[in-house]
Amino acid sequence: MSGASASTATATTAIADGTPGAARTTQRPGYVGRFAPSPTGSLHLGSLVAALGSFADARSRGGRWLLRMEDLDAGRVIAGCAERILCTLESFGLHWDGAVEYQSARTLHYERALESLVAGGVTFQCSCSRSEREGLGGYPGTCRQGPRRSGPTATRFRVQDITVSFEDRAQGVRTFALRERGDVVIRRRDGAFAYQLAVVVDDALQGVTHIVRGADLLDSTPWQLALQRSLELPALTYLHLPLILEPDGGKLAKSRRSVPLDPARAGRQLHRALRLLRQEPPAELELEPGTTVLQWACANWRPERFRGVGEVRIAP
Repeated sequence: MSGASASTATATTAIADGTPGAARTTQRPGYVGRFAPSPTGSLHLGSLVAALGSFADARSRGGRWLLRMEDLDAGRVIAGCAERILCTLESFGLHWDGAVEYQSARTLHYERALESLVAGGVTFQCSCSRSEREGLGGYPGTCRQGPRRSGPTATRFRVQDITVSFEDRAQGVRTFALRERGDVVIRRRDGAFAYQLAVVVDDALQGVTHIVRGADLLDSTPWQLALQRSLELPALTYLHLPLILEPDGGKLAKSRRSVPLDPARAGRQLHRALRLLRQEPPAELELEPGTTVLQWACANWRPERFRGVGEVRIAP
């Protein structure tokens, strides 16, 4: 366990040793943020916006900034990609605190969390295929009373018929009818743990207090809040950054606008990311080294400038 994880290990006793309720009374640090890329491709402009936003928010408040590789989906992981991501972040001056954590090394913690949820009666096994789920336009609870067929099953988290509301620091008050979101998969049919469970456990293990990420993950937040409550983990503070879109409105994809970041142009690319985040950096800052741009960003970080902005289109 890294130094960052060791210092917050007591915050997740319920996961680490199965002791119910142990996380409720633990003292938490003032601000711990994180950036959690997946090693499935090179960092591009959209990645830089997310990294810069979370970094600036943490540093502007005197907080720690941790790094986690979300490498659970082994089939999508590209060999050597994690190392390239780390090198890119360092070359842009985005230095993290503590050791890099890898989801692939945390499966025991996910297993313990799953056991806790099963013991609490809030899971069920589902035999529905992907094509069946897509045909239903969302999951309506088909297997809540038991799998419809034999064979491999996924484990779903049984959501309650309640309304979940939270205040996002950028997007304002958001309210979701949890039952309409459906029962989310937390362990896939192939036995791999799913993102929604892993991210909740990871953030608790690392002692994260503030989540700063793209608005494309906003709709996942109610599931994560529900899982936090079921596992008796501390609540977090959220800030969802504007999603960077192509000029035609599509999500930034593999195109000339999402080519890998270039360390030789760190200052220019960081400057561009700040403009997309509506931080209004001085024009002359574009010619400065990346470290200078980062210093300005942390000293002048104003998330209220993109409050209510869910997406931003890049110029053609």
